Amino acid sequence: MLVNLHSYYSLRYGVLSIEQLVSNLISKGHKVAVLTDINNSTGSLIFIKACREAGIEGFAGVEFRNGDELLFIGIAKNETGFRELNELLTVSNQTKKPLLDLAPEFQHVAVIYPFGKKINRPLRKHEFIGVRHIHLNKIRLESAKQIEKYVIWQPVTFTNGAEYKLHTQLRAIDHNILFSQLKPAQFADAFEVFPSAAQLQEKFKDFPVLIRNTEQLLSACSFNFDFEQQRNKKTFTGNRYDDKQLLRTYAIDGLQRRYGKSNKAAKERVLKELDIIDNLNFSAYFLITDDICRYARSRGFHYVGRGSGANSIVAYCLGITDVCPIELDLYFERFLNPKRKSPPDFDVDFSWQDRDEMYEYIFHRYQTGNVALMGAMSTFRDRSIIREMGKIYGLPKSDIDRLIREPESIMNKNEITNMILSVYEQLADFPNQRTIHASGVIISELPLTCYSALDYPPKGLPTVQYDMHLAEDIGFEKFDILSQRGIGHIKDCKEIVMQNMGIEIDTSNPRRFFRDPKIADQLRSANTIGCFYVESPAMRQLISKLKCDDYLTLVAASSIIRPGIASSGMMKAYIERHHDPGKVAYLHPVMEQQLKETYGVMVYQEDVMKVGHHYGGLDLADADVLRRMMSGKGRSKKHLDEIHDKFFNHCKSSGYPEETSREIWRQMESFAGYSFNKAHSASFAVESYQSLFLKTYYPLEFMVAVLNNYGGFYQRKVYVNEARRSGANICLPCLNKSIFNTCIYERDIYLGFDCLQNLEGKLASHIAEERQRHGDYTDLENFVLRTGAGLEQVIVLIRCGAFRFTGTSKKELLWEAHMLLNGVKYEKDNNLLFESLTRKPVLPKLDYSIVEDQYDEIELLGFPVSASMFDLARSSFRGDTAADQLRNFEGRTVRMVGDFVCDKYVRTKNGKVMKFGTFLDVDGDFFDTVHFPPSLSFCRRHRS
Repeated sequence: MLVNLHSYYSLRYGVLSIEQLVSNLISKGHKVAVLTDINNSTGSLIFIKACREAGIEGFAGVEFRNGDELLFIGIAKNETGFRELNELLTVSNQTKKPLLDLAPEFQHVAVIYPFGKKINRPLRKHEFIGVRHIHLNKIRLESAKQIEKYVIWQPVTFTNGAEYKLHTQLRAIDHNILFSQLKPAQFADAFEVFPSAAQLQEKFKDFPVLIRNTEQLLSACSFNFDFEQQRNKKTFTGNRYDDKQLLRTYAIDGLQRRYGKSNKAAKERVLKELDIIDNLNFSAYFLITDDICRYARSRGFHYVGRGSGANSIVAYCLGITDVCPIELDLYFERFLNPKRKSPPDFDVDFSWQDRDEMYEYIFHRYQTGNVALMGAMSTFRDRSIIREMGKIYGLPKSDIDRLIREPESIMNKNEITNMILSVYEQLADFPNQRTIHASGVIISELPLTCYSALDYPPKGLPTVQYDMHLAEDIGFEKFDILSQRGIGHIKDCKEIVMQNMGIEIDTSNPRRFFRDPKIADQLRSANTIGCFYVESPAMRQLISKLKCDDYLTLVAASSIIRPGIASSGMMKAYIERHHDPGKVAYLHPVMEQQLKETYGVMVYQEDVMKVGHHYGGLDLADADVLRRMMSGKGRSKKHLDEIHDKFFNHCKSSGYPEETSREIWRQMESFAGYSFNKAHSASFAVESYQSLFLKTYYPLEFMVAVLNNYGGFYQRKVYVNEARRSGANICLPCLNKSIFNTCIYERDIYLGFDCLQNLEGKLASHIAEERQRHGDYTDLENFVLRTGAGLEQVIVLIRCGAFRFTGTSKKELLWEAHMLLNGVKYEKDNNLLFESLTRKPVLPKLDYSIVEDQYDEIELLGFPVSASMFDLARSSFRGDTAADQLRNFEGRTVRMVGDFVCDKYVRTKNGKVMKFGTFLDVDGDFFDTVHFPPSLSFCRRHRS
């Protein structure tokens, strides 16, 4: 009869997980309880499901508060009541208004007000007063009529003293105050401890009417939520049959476009997939995804469909993906099969500049209230625990930093830090705040308030209060609408080429790029800076080692670069076998047949399916279940045991050596945990080829696009260097040439005003807009009169060289700016050139050095443009060799001078620190370094 349970989804208040609550309910003899988290319903459905599995009854409710003030508790009598609670919270979240002091006139919700609350109207039929055992003496003299409205109210927040202490610490964190500043009204009292059913009965034994009232209230509740039902929008056209026919029409049209009219194998696979899609009721899901992609194409938005959805030939025919599953031997069952318990989803990447419009389309195209962003939960992890705990105990920042960076330091040995560290394990992975999933969108058949309240974060779009795992549990397939800068590179480059060269570029049908010899040369030489997924130092090194120059090898490289495969030694094995495939020894002929493409090395998730199917005799559905379970995504050990038995029974009946079968099973098991989806790798490789095409044939425009999308893996100076190496003339921002971002005129690339530190964004945009309306600026005074720029902003523009068109030196301009801006008045809509407001000063001859310009550029842009960092070096020594000649010094010790680009720390198997570095040489070419633990230990800054 507990009607007021708090889980840790009562953020920075509750301390018990759903599992702990249910476990305590069972151990303490409770048969029924209500989860009432504070102002949210995140855990409600999880709680109901967990209670049902444990054989007890769990119900959903909400504890409504304004700040620390408890207003009332709402208990849903049924699913409709749950929706009423969620809608009340949703309206409050959307309007940003506090909740009303008294509950609205609910139809399917029981309301409990805390004892002592002033209620200036008669209680409604569904409203009650909650009485705690500490209030019993106060109600002994109440009338029988009054007591009929009383129910047992025992809030539950913790189970013991340690959890009570943690609760109070969380309250201090929530209020952002010192622990010593907490007031009693800001945290729960010590009586909110978890009682047993017998203890609760004992406390209220003198008031059987309260026990009866509470039992009647709970007996009126019934929650028959079906966790097996699919909850996405059920149809696209309005009925399943029309969905099936429309999807078939679109797929067959796409089949002819992709494969022609006579490809029998492709047609058979399309028809087979369509049958599975229809049987599993996923036609609407495909059609909605297709609808989103069609809108993107109509707007000229470049996108990439990837993930396991690329295993589908129907998706390929629709144009959702650009990966041919037949060419790559991709199994549809990896994406969708009758035995897969968790629903699949499509991942579609858009440019970061286009994603908001895609969201706008989806939210307007589909029913309001039935579309929302997927929620997520930010948890207390690692440093955040120590920082938050340190703050509430008043530790200075230096002490907190030391505790994080040097936990073993003797300076950390004191009572406070010991207490903080003792709480660390208890608080690890606790929910901290609700946030937004990186890309997920839910499109529901019913209003989403049937499943949770909706948050309205600063972005303004409704967001469900649960994460992707609960969404999966209750039958939602999310649509992943992602953004990445690599897509922006491609989209913007095509527009820039049209502006600069008048050439219209088509990057669709990327298969033609796979056979282009110039692109192959570019890839083989690892000249891939700016290209999606293939520009990092590690990827460029891998491409060089593989001498990668074709699509299939790049697909493999996109997978073996992953940390798990690389650290397992499989990357090394793959590289060796790639260069000498004749020496590969296969465990069994079936392994050679299925893994010949990867030289017997399991590289993809699909390889586990291949081996399970062709060697172990599993059907593809079971093979995919095996892959998921081996990777830790399965939840049924019994099912895994059944598949294990099927596998070994088949091997035995086929006469395979038991030792071989067990070794193959072991390899699958050890690999599955860190395997990568081949379709995902293939999608990445397609986008890489699209970028490589643009970089190969339009290198200057491509680097401008990279700069305007604010780079990729590297900082801006690397992309500027790359543009210069490609033959561009790099120009500093100019008031009469530059725009807000970087632009190009033939081979002259003008950096944009957006790259200037300390320049106001509004002015950065206004400069080009004003110039477009009224022509070029003539001098400093003309610029100030037309833009209203203040002295600080003018100084930034002078120092970066933006006034060099005047032919006046920086120092003279600085004097002129100070004289001019002491008395100038600016009129916003001025269209005339005013007479001079002050006479120019007569100045003596001023000294000038290019080094001054370089330091100005480093300060304002972060790197020099008019010269290189090497020109600032005191020594003329530039190294024993340049990067492009390193191969000639194999086995010898050389010294090199480099401009630092980036580094990466890793830990060895023994836990020691090693480091990789990337540098530019004097010619702007890359070279990489490896710093092993022995040498790195000499550098004090990098000791572990």
